[in-house]
Amino acid sequence: MSTPDRYIPGVPCWADSPQADPAAGAEFYSGLFGWECEDIMTPESGSQYFVGRIEGMDAGAIGSVPENASTDAEWQAVWNTYIWVESADDTAARATELGGSVITEPFDVQQAGRMAVLADPEGAAFCVWQAGEHRGAAVINQHGSVNFNDLSTHDIEGAMTFYGDLFGWEVLDLRGGRSWTLPGYGSHLDLLNPGTTQRLKGMGAPDGFENVVASLTETPADQPETPAHWGIVFAVDDVSAAATRTRELGGEVLTDPYDAPWVRQTVLRDPQGAVFVASQFVPENA
Repeated sequence: MSTPDRYIPGVPCWADSPQADPAAGAEFYSGLFGWECEDIMTPESGSQYFVGRIEGMDAGAIGSVPENASTDAEWQAVWNTYIWVESADDTAARATELGGSVITEPFDVQQAGRMAVLADPEGAAFCVWQAGEHRGAAVINQHGSVNFNDLSTHDIEGAMTFYGDLFGWEVLDLRGGRSWTLPGYGSHLDLLNPGTTQRLKGMGAPDGFENVVASLTETPADQPETPAHWGIVFAVDDVSAAATRTRELGGEVLTDPYDAPWVRQTVLRDPQGAVFVASQFVPENA
């Protein structure tokens, strides 16, 4: 009997950041998270893709700027969210039918898988991943690994319609905000780690929390210039230490550490401009 994948269709599964200087980016995240980075591209390819690992398990990656980007100097580094799908081609076609757009048509990534870069009707870009040999991140929710993916949007209702139709997502209203849920995901987690649902309930998690796959944030009305976008949250053991270390490595602290339900967080920016959140689990903040 084969071991089930960590991910099922509709679940974020990978994150990477294209940067003008991938080697420098890999050095930054190695210094911040303790990643062991390996460039898996051959010299003949003309590009780099540093996979960051924690105790030998894939956590995320820093890659070269795409060939169709204008120039490295104009490139704005970001963190990309990848969502597991059965077919990148079918998902791209469906996204278009729903009012979204295809930024990069589906293409094969050697034997690793097949992907496409899409955007929702408000312009928030995300990637879809049809897995081949690469089965997504092997470590999550540990120091230095992805903890959450978040959509910031001005149009909550529009987003609910688009992502609901595309991935089957529903919205769970929580005291600290909204979360995207995928019905049945909790049952898959129980397959991977028996008792997951009961442990969450024992910690006081609300009904349906076991199905959460991402979060949904409404951009404040007084920030109309802020585009809709997907963001990344990394788990850290000590959020204050992460903020201090980011400054030491040449990055910026955009928002000092603050308390939120269940967590303490800070908003950071790496030296090449990619913004991300570092989050420390603090159960007493529940």
